[in-house]
Amino acid sequence: MTPQRVPGTRFLYQPGEETELNKMVPGQYGEIKLIAGDQYAPFAQECADYLGISVCDHEVHKFTNDNIFVQLKQSVRGQDVYLIKGMCSPVNDSILEMLITLDALKRDSAGRINVVIPYFSYGRSDKKDQPRVPITARLLADIIQVAGADRYIAIDLHAAQIQGFFSIPGDALNAVILISDYFHDKKLTGEIEGGVVVSTDLGFAKRGRNYAQRLGMPLAVIEKRRIGNRDQTEVLSLIGDVRGLTAIIIDDECDTGGTIKQAVEVVLENGARDVYVAFSHAVLSGPAVERLSKLNIKEIVTTN
Repeated sequence: MTPQRVPGTRFLYQPGEETELNKMVPGQYGEIKLIAGDQYAPFAQECADYLGISVCDHEVHKFTNDNIFVQLKQSVRGQDVYLIKGMCSPVNDSILEMLITLDALKRDSAGRINVVIPYFSYGRSDKKDQPRVPITARLLADIIQVAGADRYIAIDLHAAQIQGFFSIPGDALNAVILISDYFHDKKLTGEIEGGVVVSTDLGFAKRGRNYAQRLGMPLAVIEKRRIGNRDQTEVLSLIGDVRGLTAIIIDDECDTGGTIKQAVEVVLENGARDVYVAFSHAVLSGPAVERLSKLNIKEIVTTN
């Protein structure tokens, strides 16, 4: 059989053979059980294949009055459960489904409940930046813990301080290695020559620096400001030089595509030769797909 790549790494493994993970003996939390929402079924299957286990079945039903019903199809008593449930559209329904599933796992006496949240919605509501506004990201973290989560795993949180909103242990992972390795391969093949990493705003500049260091490229930063409570932002200036270079625009997410659109336009106006766009979370709400399709972009890179 053809060796397959371990998701998110450069390492290969032979399907059916033991790996460091699937040969681990059950610990104090029992065997690993994997449960996933429909939105993340392909990703969950990749994880299950690598671990040498199957995805546990569970029923999710929405009644005509919009109430959500969840039932586990097998016992998880004393087991180490990993629940992959995102906050995808429809966001609020997805969040409630995740919370109800956490409660079902807790009431079935799971040994440990690890909630895997690939995309943490409401991440922009991480501070009181205006009078009389909530910190919704903190509220979500509290509710997830009350619902039964013992541990969390998140990917590229919008703000680092969200880690501090949880009182349970967790892992805040990022896609720096995964995405930078992809562009590194393009450098090796000569597809990208004379590149520059472009951060979409000052707040993302630190993570942008990580990409630039791994790729051995300079960093440019777009200075912008958000207009009130709306989705739009206003670009003020470009800090750095992109003239004659291949610009790799990096962000943590693409929601309506407005930020990416402005970033592409400003680097092209400043003389960039080619433009790549990369982001961890393809939210793509509202006019995003239409906006991106009209841009002069060589390639869009994202994760599952």
